[in-house]
Amino acid sequence: MRDWIFISDLHLAPERPQIIDLFVRFVSEIAVKADTLYILGDFVEYWIGDDDKAEGLKAAFSAFDQLKEAGTRVFMMHGNRDFLIGNDLAARCHFQLVEDPLPVQIQNRPALLMHGDTLCTDDIDYQEFRAMVRNENWQNEFLSKSLGEREQIALSLREKSKLATADKSPDIMDVNQDAVIKTIKQHNISTLIHGHTHRPAIHEFEVDGNPVKRIVLGDWYETGNYLRISEEDEVELITFS
Repeated sequence: MRDWIFISDLHLAPERPQIIDLFVRFVSEIAVKADTLYILGDFVEYWIGDDDKAEGLKAAFSAFDQLKEAGTRVFMMHGNRDFLIGNDLAARCHFQLVEDPLPVQIQNRPALLMHGDTLCTDDIDYQEFRAMVRNENWQNEFLSKSLGEREQIALSLREKSKLATADKSPDIMDVNQDAVIKTIKQHNISTLIHGHTHRPAIHEFEVDGNPVKRIVLGDWYETGNYLRISEEDEVELITFS
């Protein structure tokens, strides 16, 4: 068995071509050697529908062809920015969309994969916004608009998000430990892997006397970051630049 690789929060956008180039290099140097690549949300900065040609992201999408040729399985989870990625894009890019949360077996041990935003229960405004945009009726109404209209709405939401984030305490935007423990108990897991908070770390603690790990993936704003779990059960958070 080859390595398992996990990434999240790339926030790929045409205005950040250096990060698109970094992802392409990551695919050709790292991901093609892995058995499985999990992308745990916010692969792109925003997504307005699979009918968008998104020419500025073409290089990133084309990189998935290398993974198909290498036999690397790719699984994509929605984040808070790219929740409208659908089956058409998944088919074009040869990845499989998965649910959040996603129970998996890693080295024969139960683990849970999440984007991580649902663990940030102290951020009440965000949770209300999340409920709105994940509503099927809201999404259908949004997708019924023209690409130009959708683009303007997405840009407006981005600006509102930046302003709201600037006024919030960092602790409010981090995970709630009670929510973490509740999730671990509910799914009876020993490892929780997520992104969203942009605070890469491996947290080790106990729940009901049992050792558990919460592994947080880093963002790709300045450098690339990924989690590698090897056949020998090595667990590493690695910076890729």
